[in-house]
Amino acid sequence: MKLKILVGTMTSTADYVAQAIQMDCADLVDGIDVVMMDNLDISAFDEDALYLICSSTYGSGDVPDNARALYDSLDATPKFLGHVRYGVIALGDRTYSQTFCFGGKKFDERLQGLGAQRIGEVWCHDATAGTMPEELGTAWCREWLEKEAIPAMQAAKEKTAA
Repeated sequence: MKLKILVGTMTSTADYVAQAIQMDCADLVDGIDVVMMDNLDISAFDEDALYLICSSTYGSGDVPDNARALYDSLDATPKFLGHVRYGVIALGDRTYSQTFCFGGKKFDERLQGLGAQRIGEVWCHDATAGTMPEELGTAWCREWLEKEAIPAMQAAKEKTAA
């Protein structure tokens, strides 16, 4: 099973998190691709992979500029994404309590609306916490892959084979 991390970022923090995951979690999956969301559209979900949305939040709870085309395409050219299994890492700043981590949460809501199935809970990191998102994100992803994502993907494959 391959993990495809789709990265939405303004300041590269989400990219740092994705790269740390790529280095630290390679032993758990067949491969990890880190893909910036720049110029992507809904076809980014056509591949047979486990997806991880890693997105910061920008402005008034918006997705980052480089993620806008992908996010908008989920509405503009919708299609059923029932084959998609994914997780979400949402980065934000709790100072903005009404829009905390909305970049990742907006992707989650839109993907679920198209039939994609989130595995586990959305993981949120608070920039004001004084912790390193790369370290905590990697630890979360290892646990997510081992306890939730890999078993869920194996169960889905067995169900399809039966």
